[in-house]
Amino acid sequence: MEGNRQQRPSWELTSVRNAARLLKEFSRTDRELGVSELSRRLGLATSTVHRMLATLAAERLLERGTAAGSYRLGLAMFDLGAAVAPRLDLHEAALPVMAVLRQSTGETVQLAVLDGLESVYVDRLESPHTVRIFSRVGTRLPATTTATGKALLAALSPADLDARLDGWRPQRPTPYSIVDVEVLRTRLREIGERGWAENREESRVGVVSCAAPVRGADGVVLAALSVAAPTARAAPVALQRIREAVVEAAAVLSRRLGHA
Repeated sequence: MEGNRQQRPSWELTSVRNAARLLKEFSRTDRELGVSELSRRLGLATSTVHRMLATLAAERLLERGTAAGSYRLGLAMFDLGAAVAPRLDLHEAALPVMAVLRQSTGETVQLAVLDGLESVYVDRLESPHTVRIFSRVGTRLPATTTATGKALLAALSPADLDARLDGWRPQRPTPYSIVDVEVLRTRLREIGERGWAENREESRVGVVSCAAPVRGADGVVLAALSVAAPTARAAPVALQRIREAVVEAAAVLSRRLGHA
């Protein structure tokens, strides 16, 4: 369920983006990498990669590896990882709930968080049906076109929402996408009052979804849980059943995270 790649904003720093791309090349299978290999993967000159490695090593984000000329993630990365440890708790708490939700609805179940004006899908369980909604963990879609995104935007404070919508440039992946800011604000108020959101072919023609917010122990919305299905399997009665199941599952997940 992928949207069109967004145009890079004019204020983006290419050097910072390249540094981020470099760090993402390190993984459990590629713990140590050298200049030549990183240069090949990133499509950058070896001299540029060498300077990036030296800078990141100076900031303790990287350190020298065991092999000559290789690097690995540094201790500062572990400090940063500890800062997002609560997200790991969300993942562990969500999977059993998502499995039950997929079994009860027979459709694709997704968990998303908000990043600016984008929905980022952090967990996903695919439908067992032959006709599926293909996507992957890590997919980003405009929050204004998705059920998860609208559920998350509706939970923001008025000031936070205003800041995010300042200078909003609507994307319209389908004819049903919301492109008017006042219409969007009205929808978000309605979603906040009723506690769930819908996406009726707004991000992809032929796909509908329902989502509900997931809250932590302090009551703050951490994520949104959704079920997505092809319109062929989402008649009004089926959609109502899916919506009820999503709201109940989101409440169960919130309780697992400590929300009373």
